[in-house]
Amino acid sequence: MMCRFNLIVKLSTMVMLVLVLFKVNAATSSSFTLSDSCPPGFELSANKQCLLVNFYQLYDSVQGRGVGGTQTSLPKYRDGFTPQQIDLGRILFFDPILSKDGSMSCASCHQPDKGFSDGLAKSKGMHGAGLARSAPSLWNVAFLDKFYWDARANSLEEQAVGPLFEADEMANTPENLLKTLNTNSDYRALFKRAYPLQPQISVEHVVTALTAFQSSLISLNSRYDRYAHGYHQALNKNEIAGLNVFRSFVARCAECHQPPLFTNNQIAVIGVPEKEGEPLDIGAQQTFKAAKLRGGFKVPTLRNITKTKPYMHAGNFDDLRDAVEFYNKGRGHAVPAGESLQLHWHIWEPNLSDREIDLIVEFLGTLTDEVFTPKVPKTVPSGLPPVDGDYQQLHNKKNLTILSKAGD
Repeated sequence: MMCRFNLIVKLSTMVMLVLVLFKVNAATSSSFTLSDSCPPGFELSANKQCLLVNFYQLYDSVQGRGVGGTQTSLPKYRDGFTPQQIDLGRILFFDPILSKDGSMSCASCHQPDKGFSDGLAKSKGMHGAGLARSAPSLWNVAFLDKFYWDARANSLEEQAVGPLFEADEMANTPENLLKTLNTNSDYRALFKRAYPLQPQISVEHVVTALTAFQSSLISLNSRYDRYAHGYHQALNKNEIAGLNVFRSFVARCAECHQPPLFTNNQIAVIGVPEKEGEPLDIGAQQTFKAAKLRGGFKVPTLRNITKTKPYMHAGNFDDLRDAVEFYNKGRGHAVPAGESLQLHWHIWEPNLSDREIDLIVEFLGTLTDEVFTPKVPKTVPSGLPPVDGDYQQLHNKKNLTILSKAGD
C-alpha cells in the first residue's frame, strides 16, 4: 500500500514538473505566428506562392494597360509572394519599431480606416515634422509602376526604402534597423519562418516583406465592379448617370482616371495651387528634369476616394464635390500668378451643370470597397502600440465612446 502511495506521489511530482516546464517554455517562446494561408483574393499555388485571382483577368485590354470600357483587363501586377512574407509584412507595417525612436510606423501615414491615407493635407513625419505632401492611398499599388506624387520611385521596394530612412520621416538607418530587429527574439523567429533559407535578417528581407504586404491590398469588389461584371442592379439610376458623365468626352474624367483602376498612373499638370502663402511645388519636374512637367503630379486612384480626404497633393479640398468642381472652373483658372504651366490637354472647360457634378460625386461613392482590409494586429513584437501612440489613444477613445453609448 505504501509502495503504491509513493508511486502516486512520484507520478504527481513528475506531472507537476512537466506542467511547470510547459509554462516556462510557453512564456519564453514567441506568441507571434505567421499565416500559412493567402489573403482574400489570392490562391495558393503548388509552389506555395499567393497568386491574385479576379474577374478582370478574364478580359482583354487596349495596349495591355487597362484602357477600354467597363470590362477591361488590368495592367501587369505584383504577386507571387508567400503567405508568410505577406503576413510578416503586415506585422512590420503596423509596428513602430521600424522608425528611429519607435514613435511611428508605416501605418501612421497609411491608416486602413482612412483608405490607407492619414486624413491630413500634408502628412507628419518624425516628431510631428510637416512633410511636403499628403499621403497617397495604398490600395491597388500592386498594379502601379510609379510611386510618390512626383513618381520618383519605380518599384514598391524603392518606395519602401524612402520613408524608412528619410530624416524627416521615420528617420531610421539600416544599421539601427537591423540591430533593433535582430535583438528581438520574436522577429528573429518570424523572419526565419518567412525566409527559412536565410540565416540573418537583412534590409532586403524587410523591404520584400513590406512589398509583399502592400501588394496584397486589393480593392476590386465595389458596387461599381459588380456593375462592370454584368450585375447592373448594383448601381442606381443616378450612379449610372454619373458614370456616363464621368466617361463622357465632355467631362473626360476617365481619360486619366481610367477604369478599372481609376488611374493611368501617369503624370498630369492640372494647375492645382499650393495653400495660400506657400511656394509652388514643382513636382515631377524635379524627378524627370523636364520643364514641361513643372507642377505635375501622378494621377491618383479614385478607388475608396470617399475615405481619403483631403484631396490633391497639397490637400486643397476637404469636400469631394469641391475637388470635382475644380476641373469645371476653366482651364488654368488656379495657376499662380507668374507661372506658365503646360496644362494637360484633357484639362479644359467642360461647363458641366451642378446636376452633372453632383452625379459624378454620387458615382464616385460606388468605388468604395474595403472587404479585403487586413486586420490591424492587436499587439506587435516590439510591444509598442500598433500603428503609433496617437492612433492607439484615438482608437481607445473611440472604443470608450462606443461602450458609453451602448451603456446608456
